[in-house]
Amino acid sequence: MLGRGFRIVVPVAIAAVLASSCGSPSDPAEDLAVPTGSLQLPDEAPLALPAQCGPGGGNTVVPGVLTVAVDDPAFAPWVIDNDPMNQQGFEPAVAWTVAERLGYDESSVAFTRVSFGKALESGPKDFDFAINQYTIMGERRKNIDFSAPYYAVEQAVVALEGSEAADASSLADLEDLRVGAYKHSSSAFAVETVIGPDDAEIFGRFDDAVEALRDGDIDALVADLPTAVQIAENMIDNGVVVGKFPAPNSVTEFYGLVLEKGGPFTQCATIALDQMYDDGTLERLAAEWLAVDEEIPPLS
Repeated sequence: MLGRGFRIVVPVAIAAVLASSCGSPSDPAEDLAVPTGSLQLPDEAPLALPAQCGPGGGNTVVPGVLTVAVDDPAFAPWVIDNDPMNQQGFEPAVAWTVAERLGYDESSVAFTRVSFGKALESGPKDFDFAINQYTIMGERRKNIDFSAPYYAVEQAVVALEGSEAADASSLADLEDLRVGAYKHSSSAFAVETVIGPDDAEIFGRFDDAVEALRDGDIDALVADLPTAVQIAENMIDNGVVVGKFPAPNSVTEFYGLVLEKGGPFTQCATIALDQMYDDGTLERLAAEWLAVDEEIPPLS
């Protein structure tokens, strides 16, 4: 089980895209092309939370209760033991802290299971926000709202020790190999548009992608960096993180909460996260749950 010993330092939520994360649809590259490591605090202090964001505000799907959606299963290090109620893992920690900032105590927070794709569909939601490594992308805003970002993450490559893929020092070294990714992730975009291998394998289930690497059906698997470390260290035998994508690049991604399109809670979630970024809470939570002991080399 991963937790405080899992050490990777990756910058977190960014003020530079706060406005675009909640605004009108735009090109994803315009939203995401901010180099990792160049993030800065906003010049002005975060807004105060309006009273209607709290338990008595009447803006939650269940009166007086904050309902948070998480996929099932949810994987470490994002959610520990597939149990968001235990407050263990980066995303439960973020969700519970948002709830606290909004004035909801433990008895007033409920978690529901909603699949990754279902949460992105248009229409009314039976949750107040969903948290599940949702990359902020303009095309998705046709159906849903995004909060301000809460995490900036890089892509990385996982392979089996001793394999040809494990010896790669550049993304070009992977072009002739079988490279896979999970369908609903920007890792799939990275495989198809950045690496561009002759043999790309895009899997409908995350478990299937990991199993394919374990069984040798693919040579390498692309995932976000914290997940790549988790795969290599805890989900397969003889796994190794080959390297991470060089920064800046077009697939540096920013995660945001998913909310109902045009709903009243988007502003509430954004202000809470803005405050958490401003006072260093997001940085602290990321250091606690998403940091690695070893340095992951960039792939040229």
